[in-house]
Amino acid sequence: MAEGRLTLHDRRRIAAGLAEGRSYAEIARRLDRPTSTISREVGRNGGPGDYRPERAHQATARRARRGAPARSAAPRSGEVFEVEEGAVEMAVAMGLPKMVARVLIGLWLSEDGRLTAAELARELKVSPASISTAVGYLTQQGLIRRERDPQRRRDIYVVDDDAWYHSTMISARQTLAAAEVAKAAGQTLGLDTPAGRRLARGGAFLERISLDALASAERWRHLLP
Repeated sequence: MAEGRLTLHDRRRIAAGLAEGRSYAEIARRLDRPTSTISREVGRNGGPGDYRPERAHQATARRARRGAPARSAAPRSGEVFEVEEGAVEMAVAMGLPKMVARVLIGLWLSEDGRLTAAELARELKVSPASISTAVGYLTQQGLIRRERDPQRRRDIYVVDDDAWYHSTMISARQTLAAAEVAKAAGQTLGLDTPAGRRLARGGAFLERISLDALASAERWRHLLP
């Protein structure tokens, strides 16, 4: 296999291969490079549909000058694109705003589940303000956590297996709080009124399922590393 950084000529050959509809593996064989090199190169520079060799070459040069090579959210093979699209649609259907869903899935599909706000903005091609709003929501919901990089004075957003546990616990506690409000409102209105009975029954239902969820999360937490 060839070693060293990709040249502009290499990148033009990658673009030509993409235009011809060739797979990453086919392009890699033509360039005598590992397939992972091609998938990372394309993934961090616009994806198969927006890869531009000159722009990619300039971006790589800028990253080299900064001394901090950017990480890709994931090698964007066709399979990964399908997984990402389906996961985002599922998250939106479950109630997440579209940008929040894109940020969450971008982190889940990244190599080590750790990206800065700048890296997320670059990967998703959106403004830093959009990323800030999304990570704020995700952090609040326990779906990701924020770590501080003291050397570079920047925040790193992290998603790992524990996120499933923490998110479940936060959601269940929020539901339990809603149950208490509904039960209290039912008592205030009076159980002898239709609205009071309706609220009391709804509160009892929410209380039971939230307590079950809390207990279940604790019982099965050992399945996470």
